[in-house]
Amino acid sequence: MRARLALLLILLAALPAYGQGYAGLGSTASEGFANPDPNTRLHFPRDHGPHPDFRIEWWYLTANLTGPDGTDYGVQWTLFRSALAPGEAAGWASPQIWMGHAAATTPENHYFAERLARGGIGQAGVRATPFRAWIDDWQMAGADFDSLRLTALGAEFAYDLNLTAEGPLVLHGVNGYSVKSADGQASHYYSQPHYRITGTLTLPSGPVAVTGQGWLDREWSSQPLAADQSGWDWFSLTFDSGARLMGFRLRGARGDFTSGTWIDAEGNATPLASGAFRAAPLDETPVAGRDVPVRWRVTLPDRGVDVEVAALNPQSWMGTSFPYWEGPVRVSCSHPGRGYLEMTGYE
Repeated sequence: MRARLALLLILLAALPAYGQGYAGLGSTASEGFANPDPNTRLHFPRDHGPHPDFRIEWWYLTANLTGPDGTDYGVQWTLFRSALAPGEAAGWASPQIWMGHAAATTPENHYFAERLARGGIGQAGVRATPFRAWIDDWQMAGADFDSLRLTALGAEFAYDLNLTAEGPLVLHGVNGYSVKSADGQASHYYSQPHYRITGTLTLPSGPVAVTGQGWLDREWSSQPLAADQSGWDWFSLTFDSGARLMGFRLRGARGDFTSGTWIDAEGNATPLASGAFRAAPLDETPVAGRDVPVRWRVTLPDRGVDVEVAALNPQSWMGTSFPYWEGPVRVSCSHPGRGYLEMTGYE
């Protein structure tokens, strides 16, 4: 417990202005950290690996799964990197801090776990080729980014899943440069939204063979939010037609900032202008002592999208060091399908 508390204090130090945006992500990075550059072109497999000169980064997998009896499930696996200073060093001199989140969601229950680690000592890290991302015994690894095995273990759940990419990588924004505010805050952001998944989800009731679809987000920045932006509502939706939609609403004192990407059934991506994607809460539910919108209307008029997005399990609260809501959703109306919703900053 003392080691975990020490790591948490270090992590908090890496995000010094916790009041500026969710988890301090609106605080200005200290001198020396790199900033996203619109002229940067992403290169693979190199950019599947870490970018230690940037303050924050994540490898973020969400999956909509189905059991043999037709029951829907959700799975999340995330590895976060946060830096005390830019660059890397060996051993305990490393300025990199790692945090892992894993979750499994059923219609009745939501299970989650958290891991914390210090960089430089082998406890956590990411390697681009062959790809491996890990923290303790949680791992996402494979010969390349197109074929991965994902494992995690919590007190009440575990999963062992195989991921096979069936479509191209998607660059968000302009060539992977994704703007997050009217002030110009931005990140480098791409996804692999085309994973086919097979494997086993283990719950207190026993193992379940599952199949489904996965969506992996990669993002890095040094200040992705403006100082007055309190949190976000992020949607990744996979429609039965084969098309996909990523959209987010960043909430701020000066109003909402929205953006996203339309991905057609062949995997071709079109960035959305600010304001084209719209998300409006329809219903709130008490969750962990606060009211959280768990049913939404999402519209994208240019693509004829007008859908209702509803949580599979409204109580999908991640009670981690930086708490948030994350869970699978069902999509109905004009474009039926499934997806995932992440909501931060609901205090």
